[in-house]
Amino acid sequence: MLDEILATKIDEVTLLHQPAARDAIHRAALAAPPTRDFVGALAPGEGAVRVIAEIKRRSPSKGDLAPDLDPAAMALAFERGGAAALSVLTDGPFFGGTVADLQEARAATGLPVLRKDFIIDETQVWESRAMGADAILLIVAALADETLLADLHTLATELELGVLVEAHDDGEIDRAVAAGARVVGVNCRDLTTFAEDLGTAERHRDRIPRDVVAVAESAIRSPADAHRMAAAGYPAVLIGEMLARAEDPTATLRSIVEGDA
Repeated sequence: MLDEILATKIDEVTLLHQPAARDAIHRAALAAPPTRDFVGALAPGEGAVRVIAEIKRRSPSKGDLAPDLDPAAMALAFERGGAAALSVLTDGPFFGGTVADLQEARAATGLPVLRKDFIIDETQVWESRAMGADAILLIVAALADETLLADLHTLATELELGVLVEAHDDGEIDRAVAAGARVVGVNCRDLTTFAEDLGTAERHRDRIPRDVVAVAESAIRSPADAHRMAAAGYPAVLIGEMLARAEDPTATLRSIVEGDA
């Protein structure tokens, strides 16, 4: 699945590299307003779990989750529930997301917004800044070239974007740290089989330096799961499907942030 997604991204990047498109993206990025502090929003604090709440219409493994969602209304519900930041899927072919989803969510709240997509090229980093994102996702498994991973991270930092670098094992965590990551996410979903295991985050926590913000991603199905990740040393968690399916996402988030199991 990852290979299929990346093949699609290569086609998208080819279009972004057309001179007129590339120049327009760069101009828009340089004219964009200041970003919100994504990294600071995730900094550990007394007691509270920092939640990156995800706005997600569908996924390749689970199908439709919230095809008719209102990004602005969902963002407001998350903000009321105590979310530290938002994550918005902008991939269309596989996740049903759009750039407009990100822009509407960001306009509705004061929270920093992570662009959740498969970034493999510098032009996508410029595009993220131009569309109004405050942070981007870099997936180590999608970036086999260590120099490219570091270059994308450096460019994002120069453009004042936060970066969540996602890893799945000790080797990928080492590569993330070597690239300069200040925020490392451990994804508990195997991208090959889509199997989920919270133990993945627990097993690899000690590999993440203590001066790097650690984020647990995927497989969090209840407040108790989020608190389990906090107990394992993750001050922040990224939650998507549970919030997409929640009858009352605001109350669900509060039960996590306020510590009610």
